[in-house]
Amino acid sequence: MTIKDVLPQIRKERGLTQEELARKVFVTRQAVSRWETGETTPSIDMSKLLASVLDVPVMRLLDLPQEPSCQCCGTPFSVPNMPKGEDEDGTENPNYCKWCYDHGHFASATMDEVIEKSAPYLMQATGVSLDEAVSFMGAVLPTLGRWKA
Repeated sequence: MTIKDVLPQIRKERGLTQEELARKVFVTRQAVSRWETGETTPSIDMSKLLASVLDVPVMRLLDLPQEPSCQCCGTPFSVPNMPKGEDEDGTENPNYCKWCYDHGHFASATMDEVIEKSAPYLMQATGVSLDEAVSFMGAVLPTLGRWKA
């Protein structure tokens, strides 16, 4: 579901008008209206704020493709030439890419290391700023298998 479909639904479930939601996230009612009609899309940081105010996981507001992806960095396996990781015995591991997991070992020990390494590639691939790429990864990575608490 896209944010234009889910945002009005959640807002109404919470008993909020567009005006009330706008006040809570420090924007105009018109901004909320544009998000709900699909005319514009809130930034990643605004989506995080909306999720917090509406008490929903941020992933519910992000329009991400539902396809298999690396459970460490989030890169979809549909990316051309995306290599799968390998376990220590050399068998393919379907959960991780080779950039994150090779021969049974993770390339990065922490989520921050993964973000630091991967955000520039996300920035280049999507045209977003480095700050937006870091913010996006900071929202997505905690939902992935490796990082779920």
